Amino acid sequence: MPGPARPASPSTVVAVGAATAVAALSLPLGQVGVGWLVTAVAGAIALLLARPAASTIPVLVPRTTAPVRRDRPVWAAATVALLGVGTFRAAGWLFALCLVTATITFALAIGGGRSMRAIATTYLMAPAAILRSAPWLARGLARMRRAGGGPAPVRIVGTLAVSVLLLVVFGLLFASASPAFADLIANILPSVRPDGVVRWVVVCAFTAPVLGGAAFLRAAPPNLTDLDRTEGRTVSRLEWAVPLGLLTLLFAMFVAVQLAVLFGGASHVRGTAGLTYAEYARGGFWQLCFVTGLTLVVLAGAARWAPRRAAGDRAVFRAVLGTLTVLTLVIVASALVRMQVYIDTYGLTRLRLLVACCEVWFGVILLLVLVAGIRIRAPWLPRAAIGAGVLALLGLAVANPDLLIARNQVDRPADRIDVGYLADLSLDAVPAIDDLADPVDRTCVLYQLSQNRGEDGWQTWNLGRATALTLIGDHPTPINPGRCLPERYGY
Repeated sequence: MPGPARPASPSTVVAVGAATAVAALSLPLGQVGVGWLVTAVAGAIALLLARPAASTIPVLVPRTTAPVRRDRPVWAAATVALLGVGTFRAAGWLFALCLVTATITFALAIGGGRSMRAIATTYLMAPAAILRSAPWLARGLARMRRAGGGPAPVRIVGTLAVSVLLLVVFGLLFASASPAFADLIANILPSVRPDGVVRWVVVCAFTAPVLGGAAFLRAAPPNLTDLDRTEGRTVSRLEWAVPLGLLTLLFAMFVAVQLAVLFGGASHVRGTAGLTYAEYARGGFWQLCFVTGLTLVVLAGAARWAPRRAAGDRAVFRAVLGTLTVLTLVIVASALVRMQVYIDTYGLTRLRLLVACCEVWFGVILLLVLVAGIRIRAPWLPRAAIGAGVLALLGLAVANPDLLIARNQVDRPADRIDVGYLADLSLDAVPAIDDLADPVDRTCVLYQLSQNRGEDGWQTWNLGRATALTLIGDHPTPINPGRCLPERYGY
């Protein structure tokens, strides 16, 4: 893996060190909060400044570099936005999904690849980049000292000591003069405790290598052009058209036979003896979801190996894959109809909401496949599919899924409300739970949720938690343990 020909620039060394310090002071481990957004912004700024040191020696032979990708800032902004979800939503499961997705957008921002193979290669290059970044940054620091571009380590320590001394002396004076200022400082400054120091060390040990490796790749982006090719070694028309044509015929037969079942909905359930809503919704639902995902894999393989140079090849390609895609869209629509019937009957849950969102995402990808089939070549398709997933996840965060689930449950008849499930939601659901008609249910569920307030401090602040605790109050209404049964409220 090629790397920067020169050491890290002074701005890179300082920026990576500063971003690591910000992460150590801001990142709340095991809890969502604004600290994740602060860390993401600091890391983005550090990587924006990442570059090799300037050279006074002219370069006679230009090095092979990766082509410039103009969409890199978009993926970087998407990464910051995904990590910023923790500033507004208290649902840990939602932030976990955003965190995993942020690694994909981060790989796109750093590696600049366009295909899934290029993204996977960026992941695989990460360990080597982390290992090589340490000497690269060390050479940059040594170059700073030799060139007089930065002070020696002893002088750096002395400067920090003087700065800390001045801040402590004047900070104590200001704090003693104003109780409000004292409270502000107490909330901003981290508490120096053994567990806090261990957390700083852990965060620095993780953040510094990650930022260093990312800066290393950012300074000399790898050339992944060869991996971005969407066409591989092609096969003959007969070799791919026959199996996919038969598969398309099978899809058509299934849709024709099951048409009444797929879109019958509630009327089909009422008109079929012995059929329940649960059996209708779950009967074949997961199989249809698996069929959708597997079809996308088949389409990707066909797009890579099917020949498209001759006009006849392109016509067969469009006819077979277009028909297969349309039939798969019908199956996606049927799965959504089944899920909607299930939700109307049994209520909304996290799993049902996520499955429905995934089906919608699959449908969007299939529509993109149809658009791509018009011009045959579509190098933008993998990034468009990932972008659609990112927008769907951010849209889900804006919609506040736990609040939607709670409102769906609260609006149901009293005897069909699952209060135990409500007590298992995050604090995002409190505004809807506060509208529960039964005062005992409302008090018990809110008391249970109030136990999840988490740690105090600005790092763990987020809008959902703050709004919920304002409604609940610092001291929830005392409850009679005998009335809040563990099996009902999940205590």
